[in-house]
Amino acid sequence: MNRLSPWRWRLARTRRGFVYSVYAALTFCAAWSVACAAATAQPSASPAGAPSISFEEALRRARQYAGQLQSANLAVLLAKEDTAQVRAGRLPSVNAFNQYIYTEGNGTPSGVFVANDGVHVYNEQAVVHEELLSLLRRGELNRALAAEAVAHAKADIASRGLTATVLQDFYAIVAAERKLANANLSLKQAQQFADITGKQEAGGEVAHADVVKARIDLAQRERDLREGQLAVEKAKISLGILIFPDFSSSFSVVDDLEPPALLPPAPEVEAQATATSPEVHAAAASVQQASQDVTVARYQYLPSFGLDFFYGLDANQFAARTYSPDLALDHPNYRQNLGYVAQATLNIPIWNWGATHSKVKQAEFKREQALLDQSLAQRTLHANLASAYAEARLALAELDSLRNSVALAAESLRLTLLRYQAGEATALEVVDAQNTANLARNAQDDGLARYRIALAGLQILTGSL
Repeated sequence: MNRLSPWRWRLARTRRGFVYSVYAALTFCAAWSVACAAATAQPSASPAGAPSISFEEALRRARQYAGQLQSANLAVLLAKEDTAQVRAGRLPSVNAFNQYIYTEGNGTPSGVFVANDGVHVYNEQAVVHEELLSLLRRGELNRALAAEAVAHAKADIASRGLTATVLQDFYAIVAAERKLANANLSLKQAQQFADITGKQEAGGEVAHADVVKARIDLAQRERDLREGQLAVEKAKISLGILIFPDFSSSFSVVDDLEPPALLPPAPEVEAQATATSPEVHAAAASVQQASQDVTVARYQYLPSFGLDFFYGLDANQFAARTYSPDLALDHPNYRQNLGYVAQATLNIPIWNWGATHSKVKQAEFKREQALLDQSLAQRTLHANLASAYAEARLALAELDSLRNSVALAAESLRLTLLRYQAGEATALEVVDAQNTANLARNAQDDGLARYRIALAGLQILTGSL
């Protein structure tokens, strides 16, 4: 067996001691970085002067600028105007009737057309009309009120849908920024390991294959970092469309994933969701509207009774009085043109070839469809509520396990680095430990976001958000 000369042995021992000192320092830095990242992950830096937006602020901005919510609110205003028109239609109407009739003369007072009163006919009358039976029929008004309730419920549905969209986009940014921070940490760890393998190769401690493996892992971490930056930008674009009047992605978000809020009791959530569900309210209002459609359709079986009152003039001269010397001696020499007339009209439906019966049947079919939709809306609510509560409960139960996995992965990485320095582990084991630590951190952040979104989903269902 060959033995080293004393001076070469001392040189090798000194070099090995120096390298091990560097390894120990780098290992401490890596372990400290992992521990810090496990405790908290900082989001990526935002441009100077960019606003920092919380979830509540993002939701307020979205409700101000989102087009779908504005459309739903306009539908509510339209429904209110329909109700106002129906109310006005039940009251008497006043119109000004203005008419001039010229008839070709033929030497007679009435002219060519004997049905006319003269060659020149002037009609200037104020007309008051009222459908008396409409005062007793409330079907049209009740239908309009039900339609207005449907519009209100649909506006609430649109608002909750917008809230869910903002929720997903907002926490997609938070999760992407946390993963970007994890990618930064993984890149630093890969750089440290590449430096370690390079120095060990220079000291003749490891093979060149370890350096190649470390460099391959380093290149992958650099690609992961660029992908993380892209994910953050895309997530900000999705939210920026909703919360700014003009598109902008220059903003940051407030990371409020920790500490997680407690999950409310299931009976309380179910009671609130049932009482405040806009889908159920919209379905119930649709049933009322369809029922009033049946009532309005049946009105066509009944007679209509109208009253009209006319006041004004219907004369051959446009004047309040017509002077004539040909009148009898016991009358004044003028005729009063101003006067009034009243008429009552009763229309009784007799036969229309079954059109009214068909309209009634059609309205009844629509009512049956509305009842089916109401039942489906109630079942869908309970299904969505059960699914959301189960999702939130599972996400909450997994948080402790995810935190434990992060701590174990950090400890595994630390021990693997120590074993590698002692020559008891391979470069592949170190890279695998780094991958495991990064996956554990990302899984924890995904779990926190999952629970936060699930909890907010329950709040949306109960109307508290």
